[in-house]
Amino acid sequence: MPTAPDPLADFPVVVALPVQWGDQDAFLHVNNTVYLKWCESARIAYVDRIGLSESMARDQIGVILAALACNYRKPVTYPDAIRCGARITRLGRSSLTMEHVITSDAQGTIVADAHSTLVVFDYRRQIPEPIPDEIRQAIEAFEGRSLG
Repeated sequence: MPTAPDPLADFPVVVALPVQWGDQDAFLHVNNTVYLKWCESARIAYVDRIGLSESMARDQIGVILAALACNYRKPVTYPDAIRCGARITRLGRSSLTMEHVITSDAQGTIVADAHSTLVVFDYRRQIPEPIPDEIRQAIEAFEGRSLG
């Protein structure tokens, strides 16, 4: 029998994380807020990979989360491990859209998907900034495609 394609194959960043016993709530499945932490872990890994952490340390220019929406497809329980992918799907003037897909190792399927809006932000002046050309180019090179 042929195996299903990996739903994370097109994601340049994938983090693997164990499900902790304490991630579960009174209903004995992973609490909804934990999925957002998994997305955060993948988002931070992505930001590190494109060099935005260095920009933040040097110039106090980074990203700030403006919005996050998550679709919960299947409950996850302990014991398990998840993989969470992160990729940029849109570059605007000062904002970008990041997509996440979360899979369960035990279930072998997608258990959630999420989209977030990030805004490039000047932390010194506390205002949004246009996406710097070097960051835009780093994202497009990392993604292997133009994102407009």
